[in-house]
Amino acid sequence: MSFLRNIFSTKETNSQVPDIIVDMHSHILSGIDDGADTIADSLILLRELQSLGYKKIITTPHIMGDFFKNTPEIIFPKLEELKKKSKEEGIHIEIEAAAEYYLDEWFMERLKNNEKLLTFGDNYLLFELSYINPSAFVDEAIFMLKSQGYNPVLAHPERYTFWHGNTKMLKEIHDRGVILQVNINSLIGYYSKNTQKMAEELIDLGLVKMLGSDCHGIRHIDALKKARKTKHYKKALSNLINDTLLS
Repeated sequence: MSFLRNIFSTKETNSQVPDIIVDMHSHILSGIDDGADTIADSLILLRELQSLGYKKIITTPHIMGDFFKNTPEIIFPKLEELKKKSKEEGIHIEIEAAAEYYLDEWFMERLKNNEKLLTFGDNYLLFELSYINPSAFVDEAIFMLKSQGYNPVLAHPERYTFWHGNTKMLKEIHDRGVILQVNINSLIGYYSKNTQKMAEELIDLGLVKMLGSDCHGIRHIDALKKARKTKHYKKALSNLINDTLLS
């Protein structure tokens, strides 16, 4: 009987979709947004992410016109510093950087001026909205991003309270070519129970193409360890494109 049990156990394990190994949303560059404060914090987060099986981290510092005024000249030296330090510390994980753009008037001005924006992979551009109020720029921004050759990725759509209970609107955005990226920690109610419900509904509808850690600190690592064991995390895996970003 134990022999038969081993056979069926092996078949079941082999049929499972493996965990993602590329994280495309985090805030681990030190001292430039609300993520890691110091390079030592950054290294701790990298070690933890590596222990979870990640092989590549695409970190995405906030860029906001009125608050986090990050530029390539700020972001990329920080990236090189982290790459150098992680190598010295024996952390074997690939690190790249892009940005998480806040959809505001400043961002729309850059789009209208056709300025080069920070992207990752196949010209993916990560953007976020206000958590409370719907943006008047969403439709125009999506049109302009697509027309300029970007592949827009909407960060954590499950967290926008004005869309809670309205998966129809997010399906329309998805159908217009916007990739929906859910935060893994949403799947354990880390932000709220309503956010968890929305994340699960989007996964059930097959609308989620990317999962991100949105890691800012060690508190998110602890939650990630729990969230990656949930039913909806495992359900989402077969629909994701995260690992196509592995170079």
